[in-house]
Amino acid sequence: MILRLPSALPLGLIGSLLLFLGSFGGGATRNRGGILEALHLDFLAYGRGAGVSNVVFWAGVAFLLAGWIILGRRHVLRGTGGEGGVEKQVRQTMWLWILPLLPAAPMLSRDVYSYLMQGAMMRDGFDPYTQGAAVNPGPYLLEVSHDWRNTTTPYGPLHLWIGEGVTRLVGDHVTAGVLVYKVISVLGFAAIAWAVPRIARALGGDPALALWLGVANPVMILHMIGGMHNESVMVGLVSLGLLACLHQRFLAGVALIAVAVSLKATAAIALPFVVWLATLHYARRLPRVVAFLVTGFVGLVETLAVVAAVTWLSGSSWGWLSEISGNSKVINPLALPSLLASWVTWVVQVVDTGFEYNTALAVLRNISLVAMLAGLVIVWWLFRQNARRALAGTALAYQVAFVFNSVTLPWYYASVITLVGAVRPPEWVLRLAVGASIVVTLAFTGSGNHQLYNTWWMAGVFVLAWLLTDWAFGRDFTGPWPAPGAAPPGPADRAGHRPDAPAESRPR
Repeated sequence: MILRLPSALPLGLIGSLLLFLGSFGGGATRNRGGILEALHLDFLAYGRGAGVSNVVFWAGVAFLLAGWIILGRRHVLRGTGGEGGVEKQVRQTMWLWILPLLPAAPMLSRDVYSYLMQGAMMRDGFDPYTQGAAVNPGPYLLEVSHDWRNTTTPYGPLHLWIGEGVTRLVGDHVTAGVLVYKVISVLGFAAIAWAVPRIARALGGDPALALWLGVANPVMILHMIGGMHNESVMVGLVSLGLLACLHQRFLAGVALIAVAVSLKATAAIALPFVVWLATLHYARRLPRVVAFLVTGFVGLVETLAVVAAVTWLSGSSWGWLSEISGNSKVINPLALPSLLASWVTWVVQVVDTGFEYNTALAVLRNISLVAMLAGLVIVWWLFRQNARRALAGTALAYQVAFVFNSVTLPWYYASVITLVGAVRPPEWVLRLAVGASIVVTLAFTGSGNHQLYNTWWMAGVFVLAWLLTDWAFGRDFTGPWPAPGAAPPGPADRAGHRPDAPAESRPR
């Protein structure tokens, strides 16, 4: 019997509604104040109430993930309709899923409270590049994770400029600040949703696939909309910049990516591949080497000029360049050096119980940094032949950076998955992207803690990811039971399965 499941839209919508309800007690809950306290429902954020909230939240994640998989199987991966119709259906379904999350509380991360805190520091005359949040006590500080209260910010001047603007607008009202950041995140997400299918179309790819995998993906919805990470704006700007470059508007494209760099330095990874796009275009009229040198020089000067302008206009400084690795205290196996350090420590401690994890981690992070730089150069050189290869190389370069980086968090992958579906990759790459998306979706709790060291949980998640990915790409799972309405097996059926004849005697 083939399993019959409900349609994607209501399934995902139920998930989003459950996420909305569960976010206030099972998400990145407030330490003081908030909606629950105002409604005298704060018991939902601790004790048994928190348990109920977490069950509701996880049910929402499951329903949203199921809706996404069904949407992909029925309409995208098996091509049940015309290209335009499928793209429109994916887009409409995605935005309906997002609607209940607009008033939801922050989920899967407390970073938005740090954004507000850093903006308040700029507003009040402090320097987030040299001082931690603890220098400016107030309502925002109470919501910042204890891990970050004495840590400087690694983000660029645009990030601080936005935060300063938000806190000047709302004052010290945390809830209002969160809602403004939700609007900013949605605007960034909308830019991604607008640009990614157009990038796919410009490359001769499938816009519906690009939208489904790169934007309607639960990782994107949960972390860009639910978590309100500044990756939403950064990836939105990079996506718009790459689209402009594909249409030979290189000055505008580089300017957009440079603005993204002033928000978060990660955006700069896309710029060397823009040089290939420009070189391919101008090499029709100039010698290839000359086109490469001129476009590279112009792109570099323009990037520096734009970042310098944003820095000056924001009243910030260049201190962020020395603080880019400031969050290296985060440990999880998404970053290869952290994963390898845990294995090395486990092996070495068999013979030396005094060996420390941090000793291995420090060495492996240095080795990993060299490997990352080498990998970025290799990928950049290998993916230079045409526009499709250049954007595929951009996605791969981001992946190389995140694998070898000292710290990797789930929302970082927004830079990768937004491009994977747009570049017409082979099916094994699509399968890997879908499976990895499922794993990342299920590896983090509503509060932002991860389950990556929970062996049994992650084993189940990997098995589920394998099965769901296989099913999404067309495999039907059947059981030993008869299909509805089928007649029970009769004598004729049983005749085909006669018991074995008695065994003949054999000499011993």
